[in-house]
Amino acid sequence: MALTLMDVSVVIPTINAAGLIGKAAASCFNQKYEDGTPISTEVIVIDSSSSDNTVEIANSSGCKTIVIPVNEFNHGGSRNRAASIASGRVLVFMTQDALPVNDTLFSALLKPLTDPLTAAAFARQVPKKNANPVERFSRTFNYPDIGMVKSKDVIGLLGIKTFFFSNVCSAIKREAFTEAGGFPSVIMNEDMMMSSKLIFSGYKVVYEPSALVYHSHNFSLIQQLKRHFDIGVSLKENKMLNYVRPDGEGLRYFMTGIRHFLNDDTQLPSYKFLWLMYFVLQTVFRFIGYTAGTHYEKMSKPLRKHLSTHPSYFE
Repeated sequence: MALTLMDVSVVIPTINAAGLIGKAAASCFNQKYEDGTPISTEVIVIDSSSSDNTVEIANSSGCKTIVIPVNEFNHGGSRNRAASIASGRVLVFMTQDALPVNDTLFSALLKPLTDPLTAAAFARQVPKKNANPVERFSRTFNYPDIGMVKSKDVIGLLGIKTFFFSNVCSAIKREAFTEAGGFPSVIMNEDMMMSSKLIFSGYKVVYEPSALVYHSHNFSLIQQLKRHFDIGVSLKENKMLNYVRPDGEGLRYFMTGIRHFLNDDTQLPSYKFLWLMYFVLQTVFRFIGYTAGTHYEKMSKPLRKHLSTHPSYFE
């Protein structure tokens, strides 16, 4: 059957998203193919017992909803639960704070899936207007305007970047998702682990820069440390550290950032220096968190919980 006839099921985990979910759902239901044909879409919201009226807004917007206790949320398991009631042949995963830039986001994501060997695609993240200069650089670095097709053939060249994939906005063929056993129940990086499963199974995963979604965060230094602690834990638990090279993506990110802020003519010299220093400091906090996460087994449970954004994971 032609891809243009595919139904899409969108899965969005939420918590206290009353100010976001209505607009996100409306944008999903308004998606069209390039010829203007509406894309048949359902939106499934899995909510972690929000204290606001997220669920009520989702229901009134036409979404299916599932409510779970907040301590039962898991990046992989919760998405699997929502996917289990999906009827679409393509599963689109989004976060509550991701917003389509236009009404052809899904169309652009679906296009690479016409290749029988391509199982998944993910979108380019465009920083929001309030993103600070370091966050803008980070989004541009990780989500450039050049696409990429990733497979087993490029592991030697790209290392762990081969498996980079983001559930901020992604599309996975339901058949391939089921074949892979769904997302693993992990503290973080369920998207990367899914990508690695698909690639090792012989599929291709595509980064599609014409699929655009607004998404960014001005995380504090401590938030960055905790997020990267969880990333380190995830990579360690899932035996992905063998694909991390000392001269790999982390070093490239740092050196590219230094050059970017030294040559940033959009900032006054004094602000340029301040943002350069903040970039360096943030990178240090990221590195400390990541390194600690890769050695989490040597830590006490209270320390693991203190360093993590998901302390209940270590219960």
